[in-house]
Amino acid sequence: MSDLPRAYRRLWWATGIDSLGNGVFAAALPLLAVTVSHDARDVALVSAATYLPWLLLSLTAGSVVDRADRITLLWRTQTLQALIVGVLTVLVAAELVTVPLLVVLAFALGSCDVFYDNAAQTALPDLVPKALLHQANGSQQVALVVGRQFLGPPLGSLFFALAWTLPFAVDAASFVLAALLLARLPRRRQAASEQVKVLDGLRWLTRHRLLRTLALLLGVNTFCGQFGNATLVLFVTDALHLGAGSFGLLLAGAALGGISGGLVSARLVARLGDLRALLVSLAVNAVVFVGMGFSPNVAVLGGLLAVSGFVTTIWNVVTVSVRQRVVPSSLLGRVNSVYRLLGWGLMPLGALTGGVLAHRFGLRVPYPVAGVVRGLALVAALPVLIPAMREATPR
Repeated sequence: MSDLPRAYRRLWWATGIDSLGNGVFAAALPLLAVTVSHDARDVALVSAATYLPWLLLSLTAGSVVDRADRITLLWRTQTLQALIVGVLTVLVAAELVTVPLLVVLAFALGSCDVFYDNAAQTALPDLVPKALLHQANGSQQVALVVGRQFLGPPLGSLFFALAWTLPFAVDAASFVLAALLLARLPRRRQAASEQVKVLDGLRWLTRHRLLRTLALLLGVNTFCGQFGNATLVLFVTDALHLGAGSFGLLLAGAALGGISGGLVSARLVARLGDLRALLVSLAVNAVVFVGMGFSPNVAVLGGLLAVSGFVTTIWNVVTVSVRQRVVPSSLLGRVNSVYRLLGWGLMPLGALTGGVLAHRFGLRVPYPVAGVVRGLALVAALPVLIPAMREATPR
């Protein structure tokens, strides 16, 4: 990472600190939800509330990112998230937490994530030369996975076992530290507000065959991911009989795949090419999800989660780099927002549907269903995806 610019490295550290706090929170929130309600539908509802803002606010976020100073938006969003998690910490300490309160706070944090993630992806090409985008995005994925999936979850489970308030206080502190780092990044003023139209990003994306197809594929895959993973905590604690601490360790072990993917993504994509890397990642993930539902023990489940993390990281690096390379900087925020609206907008529905299915037919059932749907979506997309990738990516 030494050949990447200094400003990017500061963004990387902010990403790592923020991700660590998010990982702590990600393990603690479902554990907290389970203490409030053991109904799979309630647990899935909290998960759905986290992602609902991607459906409701993505277009608005894109227009804001393209007309505002992106760095200012980043640190202010982190500050607001610190306040939200601080409120949750107080509620946990006062034993006033209910499922409706968790839904509201999860929605508020998810709303901030819509603006933050869009601004972060849009600001990165301003800090890094195009030739280094794969490397920069791969390093970002490592920071994200190490914090959110490797170090954060076991710490979150441990902290939650020690004191229910501790993981949420740690998450709030991580937001404050990340905001301080982000506030020191160089600013680049975007287009004037009268020049920014929300629907410009929608028009641009719908006319671009490759990005339109990738967005739709992302929508199916994230729907299926939440379809299975929304009730993962119940699958692990009830079906496989693990404790709260072991749940975090399972997530950390699974994250090793994502870390490996981030470390080797630039070399792997250079060897395979964008198209092959993309197709392999999609096909493997479909097979892995089918296998998760039949996992006989935690070792098998952890291994499959690790494989899923590896190929998901490869997908992320390829598709984010393609967007950053082909979309004009002045439109990138709005195009990203439409892309994420299509790609993440179905996640709440996936979480709710998976929760209902798990409640009615068993905690294992959502995974093979999700895997089959992912496979069928890939087959349906191949006639468009293959020629479009060949036209739009360098060889």
